[in-house]
Amino acid sequence: MTISYNISQISDVAQQLIAKFPSKTLCFYGEMGAGKTTLIKALVKELKGAGSTSSPTFGIVNEYHRENGELLGYHFDFYRLNDESEAWDLGLEEYLSADAWIFMEWPEKIEGLLPQTATNIKIEILDEKTRQLSIL
Repeated sequence: MTISYNISQISDVAQQLIAKFPSKTLCFYGEMGAGKTTLIKALVKELKGAGSTSSPTFGIVNEYHRENGELLGYHFDFYRLNDESEAWDLGLEEYLSADAWIFMEWPEKIEGLLPQTATNIKIEILDEKTRQLSIL
């Protein structure tokens, strides 16, 4: 599945992806500035997440809830990790066993720890306003 889109279409793209995901664990690949966090924000919004959504670059993980307080999921940004053991130290195994959505940016940093059931999503910059999303 490949989709080309611009920012004005991001909600529609998020809705399409939610309907097609075989797993709640989503790994986002793409260069800096490709729109990984922007797409995750749209997904959280479409899944009825409450509060603000931002990249957890410095905190590594953000926790999101629905308006009723129910756990929605976790958003990881592994960009600053030096090796996979740091992800284990964060308690990654516990997060992955939760019945929640898992959004991972820079999953290539922990490739050996990713569940086989994860959905891999690559975002490429086509031009300043257009992105191409591919489900790998």
